[in-house]
Amino acid sequence: MSTLSPTPSTNGSNGRTASGRFAPGWKGGPGNPFAQRVARLRSTLLESVSDDDLKAIVQAVVGKAKAGDMAAVRVVLDYCVGKPLPATDPDRADLDGEELAREKRRVEQATFERESGFRAAQ
Repeated sequence: MSTLSPTPSTNGSNGRTASGRFAPGWKGGPGNPFAQRVARLRSTLLESVSDDDLKAIVQAVVGKAKAGDMAAVRVVLDYCVGKPLPATDPDRADLDGEELAREKRRVEQATFERESGFRAAQ
């Protein structure tokens, strides 16, 4: 038995209709109240750090990584090589391959239709 209600909660006057959709004229939420401050801080940081400063910082992190600092090793590898993908589930390998092949065919079909202007019969 499901514990979910079949109708969305109206939760009082929250800008939504009885069906849970936003009501016409709803202005939405306040957004991120810190966005302007964060933008100013980023601008200040970018103005304060020269290319030479950044190069020296990166060289220091690489030096620590070479010396065995595992936190520095992780930073260097994460940014230079990328984080490793999660291990594949061997029980899903065939299914994942089939799904990938179907997705590839869909992309190729969409590309063909977009480039040729021809839509194939479904």
